[in-house]
Amino acid sequence: MTTTHASWKAIVFDFDGTLAKLNIDFTAMRSDVLDLISQYRIPAEGIREFHILEMIDAAGALLAAERPEEADPFRHAAHALITAREIKAAEQGELFDTTKMLLSELKGRFIRTGVVTRNCRAALLQIFPDIDHYCQTVLTREDPFRVKPHPDHLMAALNALGTAPAEAAMVGDHPLDIRLARETGTAAIGVLTGHSTREDLLHARADLIIPNAAYILDIIP
Repeated sequence: MTTTHASWKAIVFDFDGTLAKLNIDFTAMRSDVLDLISQYRIPAEGIREFHILEMIDAAGALLAAERPEEADPFRHAAHALITAREIKAAEQGELFDTTKMLLSELKGRFIRTGVVTRNCRAALLQIFPDIDHYCQTVLTREDPFRVKPHPDHLMAALNALGTAPAEAAMVGDHPLDIRLARETGTAAIGVLTGHSTREDLLHARADLIIPNAAYILDIIP
């Protein structure tokens, strides 16, 4: 493991599937974006298997090279589609029962906390409107950093928390979160409250896999 439990001065969390129940219909979201790509006559070969945000970026870049006047309208329309899906899911979403207790307890132990998410801020606040009371930094895809799995996203959170990677942990339910942690140099902690299996997280080289995020309280002083 990159760090020991006792040396963590900050813990950064993913949101959906980690602090809140995961109920976004990613299949429908992907279908929405692919339909829009087709409407704009953008070739989808080679990009359809990308993560959704990266698929939008790649399609936008292709469009910018061929029909630059259509690139921004496409990007705006694509982001409007995924934002609508996220907000619809958030209206039915909720935090895990232990989330606020976990964050409050970490604060009481003088461990700083943050959230990095590819979700939009409006959807996050729909579920957790008082998150700023519990976390010292919250970064969504609207913030001016390249989103995870790019290390910039997690590094920006760590900088805001005043913590070096070697003194921090990243907690998430997806292999993408584990890869982000390993690339950034934090401990990589997987949780089993999303769609990913233990095998998925092990394959991504998680340092530790726990049943849920609140289990962290049992493994740190």
